Amino acid sequence: MKKNNTFSNLKLNTHKNILEEITPKIIDPLARKLAENINWWSIDNSLISPPKDNLTNAEKDLYPIAILGEGKPTLLLHGFDSSFLEFRRLAEFLKDDHQLFIPDLFGFGFCPRPINCKFNIKTIIRHLNQILRRVPTQSPIGVIGASMGGAIAMELARQNQNRINRLLLLSPAGLTGTSLPIPHPLNQIGVWFLSRKQVRKQLCRQAFANPKESVGEQEEQIASLHLSVPGWHRALADFAQSGGVANCGNPLPNQPLKVIWGENDRILQGNQKLEALELLGNTVEKLDDCGHLPHLDQPELVANRWRKDFQ
Repeated sequence: MKKNNTFSNLKLNTHKNILEEITPKIIDPLARKLAENINWWSIDNSLISPPKDNLTNAEKDLYPIAILGEGKPTLLLHGFDSSFLEFRRLAEFLKDDHQLFIPDLFGFGFCPRPINCKFNIKTIIRHLNQILRRVPTQSPIGVIGASMGGAIAMELARQNQNRINRLLLLSPAGLTGTSLPIPHPLNQIGVWFLSRKQVRKQLCRQAFANPKESVGEQEEQIASLHLSVPGWHRALADFAQSGGVANCGNPLPNQPLKVIWGENDRILQGNQKLEALELLGNTVEKLDDCGHLPHLDQPELVANRWRKDFQ
């Protein structure tokens, strides 16, 4: 098959082939290096999401998880409408003394989107529970969760108190508030809006503290690579219709908890941020010159905090 140099014209029809096809074309060298460390784990979909409308559900499919480094096992969870590539910079500062497991959340990134599966927080957690059972170590696992991945990390920790031993949340989203399901067809319209090039470009810029200095072709490319995966629109619309992620912070997990929040966060603002900060109390460290993505704006500092605060 002849390779095409533009991602919008990819003719491949499987999530695995798409990632393998685009990996050599990723501009950011750290992101390309992380993609080269992808493993494909066979996971039973029937244990994640019962088939809709009594239709046959695919028994198993291959799911991506980047695995690299040696040392203390650490699970990294990305945010909404993102992928494992979100941790490209942080991985470089942790891999020498941590074994990193970086999956795509169920329904996001380069995961397959089984036609008859539901996409919501419950299926995301079920998928992660299967990954935890597959991690080849009996040592306790630390979890780092960014944005929506922070809320998911909390719920995962509550369900796995003997398996997960510590948590670091990076500008966590979805800790407070109530679930707001977006009905059809508004969910479809919202996803169409998110697929627009200029919208994605603006959201990418909004996530960084200093977009003029930090955001270029590399970051914009990474923010949109996974849109070529079959089922992206359908899964995201289903997730929106489910109500997304909300009110996952209370009660706080029993495990040791640290939170890093950028002072220049323009994604989480107003009451949403104030309520989360009140809930988290003295676990929060606020960083200057840092936006919604501390692991991208200040990855070395985040890595140092992970080591220092959990010795």
